[in-house]
Amino acid sequence: YNDQFHYAEWFFTILFTIEYVARIICARRPLRYIFSFYGVVDLLSILPTYIMNIAPVETQRLGVIRALRLLRAFRIFKLGHMLSEASELRRAIWASRSKIAVFLATVVIAVVIEGAALHLIEEGKGSGFDSIPESMYWAIVTMTTVGYGDAAPVTPLGKFLAAIIMILGYSLIIVPTGIVSAELAHGGKGSEETKITTQVCPECMREGHDSNATYCKFCGARL
Repeated sequence: YNDQFHYAEWFFTILFTIEYVARIICARRPLRYIFSFYGVVDLLSILPTYIMNIAPVETQRLGVIRALRLLRAFRIFKLGHMLSEASELRRAIWASRSKIAVFLATVVIAVVIEGAALHLIEEGKGSGFDSIPESMYWAIVTMTTVGYGDAAPVTPLGKFLAAIIMILGYSLIIVPTGIVSAELAHGGKGSEETKITTQVCPECMREGHDSNATYCKFCGARL
Protein backbone atom coordinates (compact mmCIF):
# COMPACT_ATOMS: atom_id res chain seq x y z
CA TYR A 1 0.00 0.00 0.00
CA ASN A 2 2.97 2.31 -0.45
CA ASP A 3 1.38 4.29 -3.28
CA GLN A 4 -1.93 4.64 -1.47
CA PHE A 5 -0.24 5.98 1.66
CA HIS A 6 1.89 8.31 -0.45
CA TYR A 7 -1.17 9.80 -2.14
CA ALA A 8 -3.02 10.03 1.18
CA GLU A 9 -0.04 11.82 2.72
CA TRP A 10 -0.01 14.43 -0.02
CA PHE A 11 -3.79 14.79 0.10
CA PHE A 12 -3.81 15.61 3.80
CA THR A 13 -0.70 17.77 3.51
CA ILE A 14 -2.33 19.89 0.81
CA LEU A 15 -5.53 20.03 2.86
CA PHE A 16 -3.65 21.26 5.93
CA THR A 17 -1.69 23.70 3.79
CA ILE A 18 -4.89 25.23 2.44
CA GLU A 19 -6.24 25.52 5.99
CA TYR A 20 -3.00 27.13 7.18
CA VAL A 21 -3.02 29.70 4.37
CA ALA A 22 -6.73 30.38 4.93
CA ARG A 23 -6.11 31.02 8.63
CA ILE A 24 -3.37 33.51 7.77
CA ILE A 25 -5.64 35.31 5.31
CA CYS A 26 -8.60 35.43 7.72
CA ALA A 27 -6.59 36.49 10.76
CA ARG A 28 -6.75 40.17 11.65
CA ARG A 29 -3.08 40.05 12.57
CA PRO A 30 -1.43 37.34 10.44
CA LEU A 31 1.98 37.60 12.09
CA ARG A 32 0.47 37.08 15.54
CA TYR A 33 -1.15 33.87 14.34
CA ILE A 34 1.98 32.67 12.52
CA PHE A 35 4.11 32.98 15.67
CA SER A 36 1.40 31.78 18.05
CA PHE A 37 1.41 28.28 19.54
CA TYR A 38 -1.26 26.98 17.19
CA GLY A 39 0.35 28.71 14.22
CA VAL A 40 3.63 26.93 14.89
CA VAL A 41 1.80 23.62 15.35
CA ASP A 42 0.02 24.06 12.02
CA LEU A 43 3.26 24.92 10.24
CA LEU A 44 5.24 22.03 11.73
CA SER A 45 2.48 19.60 10.77
CA ILE A 46 2.85 20.35 7.05
CA LEU A 47 6.58 21.07 6.68
CA PRO A 48 7.92 17.47 6.97
CA THR A 49 6.24 16.27 3.77
CA TYR A 50 7.67 19.13 1.73
CA ILE A 51 11.12 18.86 3.29
CA MET A 52 11.38 15.11 2.76
CA ASN A 53 10.48 15.45 -0.92
CA ILE A 54 12.70 18.45 -1.63
CA ALA A 55 15.73 17.35 0.38
CA PRO A 56 18.63 15.58 -1.41
CA VAL A 57 18.72 11.80 -1.43
CA GLU A 58 21.59 11.62 1.08
CA THR A 59 19.54 13.54 3.67
CA GLN A 60 16.56 11.25 3.42
CA ARG A 61 17.86 9.31 6.40
CA LEU A 62 16.85 12.32 8.48
CA GLY A 63 13.33 11.02 8.21
CA VAL A 64 12.88 11.47 11.94
CA ILE A 65 11.34 14.84 11.11
CA ARG A 66 8.35 12.89 9.82
CA ALA A 67 7.40 12.46 13.45
CA LEU A 68 6.44 16.13 13.43
CA ARG A 69 3.40 15.16 11.42
CA LEU A 70 1.94 13.72 14.61
CA LEU A 71 1.25 17.32 15.55
CA ARG A 72 -1.68 17.12 13.16
CA ALA A 73 -3.45 15.06 15.79
CA PHE A 74 -3.32 18.14 18.01
CA ARG A 75 -5.65 19.86 15.57
CA ILE A 76 -7.71 16.90 14.38
CA PHE A 77 -8.70 15.71 17.85
CA LYS A 78 -8.95 19.23 19.30
CA LEU A 79 -6.44 18.56 22.05
CA GLY A 80 -6.18 22.24 22.86
CA HIS A 81 -8.69 21.92 25.69
CA MET A 82 -6.15 19.74 27.52
CA LEU A 83 -3.87 22.74 27.90
CA SER A 84 -6.00 23.92 30.81
CA GLU A 85 -5.36 20.63 32.63
CA ALA A 86 -1.65 20.89 31.86
CA SER A 87 -1.67 24.43 33.21
CA GLU A 88 -3.33 23.24 36.42
CA LEU A 89 -0.71 20.52 36.85
CA ARG A 90 2.08 23.02 36.24
CA ARG A 91 0.53 25.35 38.81
CA ALA A 92 0.36 22.56 41.39
CA ILE A 93 4.00 21.62 40.82
CA TRP A 94 5.09 25.25 41.06
CA ALA A 95 3.08 25.78 44.25
CA SER A 96 4.74 22.68 45.76
CA ARG A 97 8.24 23.64 44.65
CA SER A 98 9.46 24.48 48.17
CA LYS A 99 8.34 21.17 49.66
CA ILE A 100 9.71 19.21 46.72
CA ALA A 101 13.02 21.11 46.91
CA VAL A 102 13.38 20.29 50.61
CA PHE A 103 12.64 16.63 49.93
CA LEU A 104 15.12 16.44 47.04
CA ALA A 105 17.77 18.14 49.17
CA THR A 106 17.20 15.48 51.81
CA VAL A 107 17.58 12.78 49.17
CA VAL A 108 20.87 14.28 47.96
CA ILE A 109 22.21 14.40 51.51
CA ALA A 110 21.16 10.78 52.06
CA VAL A 111 22.90 9.73 48.83
CA VAL A 112 26.14 11.45 49.85
CA ILE A 113 26.08 9.94 53.35
CA GLU A 114 25.20 6.45 52.11
CA GLY A 115 27.82 6.61 49.37
CA ALA A 116 30.56 7.68 51.74
CA ALA A 117 29.53 5.11 54.36
CA LEU A 118 29.39 2.25 51.85
CA HIS A 119 32.80 3.20 50.50
CA LEU A 120 34.35 3.15 53.96
CA ILE A 121 32.70 -0.15 54.86
CA GLU A 122 33.15 -2.01 51.57
CA GLU A 123 36.52 -0.62 50.42
CA GLY A 124 38.94 -3.41 49.58
CA LYS A 125 36.26 -6.10 49.67
CA GLY A 126 36.03 -6.37 45.87
CA SER A 127 32.34 -5.43 45.92
CA GLY A 128 32.65 -2.48 43.53
CA PHE A 129 32.72 0.40 46.02
CA ASP A 130 36.18 1.59 45.02
CA SER A 131 35.50 5.31 45.38
CA ILE A 132 32.95 7.64 46.93
CA PRO A 133 31.54 8.79 43.53
CA GLU A 134 31.04 5.16 42.48
CA SER A 135 29.36 4.44 45.80
CA MET A 136 27.11 7.48 45.37
CA TYR A 137 26.21 6.24 41.89
CA TRP A 138 25.27 2.89 43.40
CA ALA A 139 23.14 4.68 46.01
CA ILE A 140 21.27 6.58 43.27
CA VAL A 141 20.74 3.42 41.22
CA THR A 142 19.47 1.57 44.28
CA MET A 143 17.28 4.38 45.57
CA THR A 144 15.58 4.78 42.17
CA THR A 145 14.85 1.01 42.19
CA VAL A 146 16.84 0.51 38.98
CA GLY A 147 19.45 -1.84 40.42
CA TYR A 148 21.96 -2.56 37.65
CA GLY A 149 23.77 -5.05 39.86
CA ASP A 150 27.29 -3.85 38.97
CA ALA A 151 28.03 -3.42 42.68
CA ALA A 152 26.65 -5.09 45.79
CA PRO A 153 27.69 -4.95 49.45
CA VAL A 154 29.11 -8.12 50.98
CA THR A 155 29.55 -7.13 54.63
CA PRO A 156 26.64 -7.37 57.10
CA LEU A 157 26.80 -3.66 57.89
CA GLY A 158 26.92 -2.79 54.19
CA LYS A 159 23.88 -4.95 53.51
CA PHE A 160 22.05 -3.27 56.38
CA LEU A 161 22.73 0.19 54.95
CA ALA A 162 21.72 -1.06 51.51
CA ALA A 163 18.40 -2.28 52.91
CA ILE A 164 17.77 1.16 54.41
CA ILE A 165 18.41 2.95 51.13
CA MET A 166 16.19 0.45 49.28
CA ILE A 167 13.31 1.27 51.62
CA LEU A 168 13.96 4.99 51.29
CA GLY A 169 13.83 4.58 47.53
CA TYR A 170 10.06 4.16 47.57
CA SER A 171 9.74 7.64 49.01
CA LEU A 172 11.16 9.06 45.77
CA ILE A 173 7.86 8.20 44.12
CA ILE A 174 5.45 8.44 47.02
CA VAL A 175 6.43 11.78 48.56
CA PRO A 176 6.51 14.04 45.45
CA THR A 177 3.37 12.39 44.12
CA GLY A 178 1.57 12.94 47.41
CA ILE A 179 2.67 16.58 47.61
CA VAL A 180 1.51 17.41 44.09
CA SER A 181 -1.72 15.41 44.49
CA ALA A 182 -2.57 17.28 47.67
CA GLU A 183 -1.95 20.59 45.94
CA LEU A 184 -4.14 19.55 43.00
CA ALA A 185 -6.94 18.51 45.35
CA HIS A 186 -6.64 21.73 47.32
CA GLY A 187 -6.67 23.83 44.16
CA GLY A 188 -9.73 22.06 42.83
CA LYS A 189 -11.91 22.69 45.89
CA GLY A 190 -14.59 25.26 45.42
CA SER A 191 -13.90 25.70 41.72
CA GLU A 192 -16.81 25.12 39.43
CA GLU A 193 -16.33 22.95 36.40
CA THR A 194 -16.36 25.12 33.31
CA LYS A 195 -16.90 23.76 29.85
CA ILE A 196 -14.18 24.53 27.33
CA THR A 197 -15.10 25.18 23.71
CA THR A 198 -13.07 25.03 20.51
CA GLN A 199 -14.14 28.52 19.48
CA VAL A 200 -11.24 30.36 17.84
CA CYS A 201 -10.45 33.96 18.72
CA PRO A 202 -10.53 36.05 15.52
CA GLU A 203 -7.68 38.17 16.87
CA CYS A 204 -5.03 35.70 18.10
CA MET A 205 -6.50 32.50 16.59
CA ARG A 206 -6.28 30.60 19.87
CA GLU A 207 -8.76 28.07 21.26
CA GLY A 208 -9.64 26.85 24.75
CA HIS A 209 -12.14 29.52 25.83
CA ASP A 210 -14.87 29.00 28.41
CA SER A 211 -18.29 28.29 26.96
CA ASN A 212 -19.71 31.47 28.51
CA ALA A 213 -16.76 33.70 27.59
CA THR A 214 -17.39 36.96 25.76
CA TYR A 215 -13.77 38.02 25.43
CA CYS A 216 -10.61 36.08 24.63
CA LYS A 217 -8.73 35.15 27.80
CA PHE A 218 -5.42 35.35 25.94
CA CYS A 219 -5.54 38.69 24.11
CA GLY A 220 -8.78 40.28 25.37
CA ALA A 221 -10.42 40.58 21.96
CA ARG A 222 -14.18 40.13 21.65
CA LEU A 223 -15.17 36.61 20.57
